[in-house]
Amino acid sequence: MTSDTGTESGVETDREQVRSALSYEQARGELVRVVQQLEAGGATLEESLALWERGEELARVCREWLEGARARLDAVLEAEAEAGEDADPDAAAEAESGPLGADEAEEAEGAGDGR
Repeated sequence: MTSDTGTESGVETDREQVRSALSYEQARGELVRVVQQLEAGGATLEESLALWERGEELARVCREWLEGARARLDAVLEAEAEAGEDADPDAAAEAESGPLGADEAEEAEGAGDGR
């Protein structure tokens, strides 16, 4: 049982503990079970509310894991882009325009059709 101090920092601490305690796969698996229980019906109102609240918390945990993963991927892609630009400015320009410049591409197209 977590202690909710009612303060913003207390809530954030509790959320961090929940997130660190569950992997994405664990949170998602439990969320699937919660949804199945709610869909099956038969629970009391109090039980349904408790399941709903747990489902909201699990969905938040999953969202935070996914946002963290996206941030990590973005950071890697940004670092690779910066490293590529720093390493060879001509290669970056070529990557933007393709292996041939605009004039060269037109010449290559014209050569293929007998112009």
